[in-house]
Amino acid sequence: MTELRQRMLEELRLRNYSPHTIEVYIRCVANFAQHFRLSPDRLGPEQIREYQLFLVQEKKASWALFNQTVCALRFFYHHVLHRDWMIEHIPYPRHEQKLPVVLSPAEVAAVFEATRNLKHRTILMTIYAAGLRVSEVVNLRVTDIDSQRQIISVRQGKGNKDRQVMLSPKLLEVLRIYWRSSRPRVWLFPGKPAERPIRRETVLTICQRAGEAAHLSKPISPHTLRHSFATHLLEDAIDLRRIQILLGHRNLKTTARYLHVSNLAVRTTVSPLDRLPEPVPPTPAR
Repeated sequence: MTELRQRMLEELRLRNYSPHTIEVYIRCVANFAQHFRLSPDRLGPEQIREYQLFLVQEKKASWALFNQTVCALRFFYHHVLHRDWMIEHIPYPRHEQKLPVVLSPAEVAAVFEATRNLKHRTILMTIYAAGLRVSEVVNLRVTDIDSQRQIISVRQGKGNKDRQVMLSPKLLEVLRIYWRSSRPRVWLFPGKPAERPIRRETVLTICQRAGEAAHLSKPISPHTLRHSFATHLLEDAIDLRRIQILLGHRNLKTTARYLHVSNLAVRTTVSPLDRLPEPVPPTPAR
């Protein structure tokens, strides 16, 4: 490991960044340096601009990857190299305004029905029943399921924050069947080896295959189930503030985007056509 990488790793750990974020930031800076085949401390504003154009024009990088790269480079030049003047040369990209993909309740049920593997179905049901992120479901421990208080404890979610969500009675039944079958000891959903939790990539694959098995045209991911959880609660008249707490959102504006996805307002709005008096039937043409 190079000295610069070690220093960046230490700075990230000092600021209590999550292991996943640390991995992403290190990889983004490494890719930047590898692109020019030079140490990143020898690269400046011109190279940053050139690399950003490469990501957009040639690599066709997603907004998420582009934004992660910007965040990683800003952290590197500010906290590792202490070149604050570089920050203005690494602007944040304009956020894409895309509505999340949401499944109908019937489509969610179809996804579960099409997933015949008990462990895989239990993972999908847990994500949807509690609105969990993929990083949260893979890190669930057996002791996080409190059947007496009917809650699930989410440890160190996004932003390293703990929270509690409801434990659905129906999910509890499924979890008990799964536990009797698999007998997990530490991690609720162990991976290979069992001493480690299941990998995020494995859960992504499970979602993708479940969507294909259910013959759905929509892309299925853990976030699709989480979005569906929030939207279905909103359509059941649960207030935004409570949904914000359940999802672990820092800002209510993040939760409010589900207002644009929910069709409750659309379905309950009367068209002005329906308020007009009945017209006289037209005379049939002769």
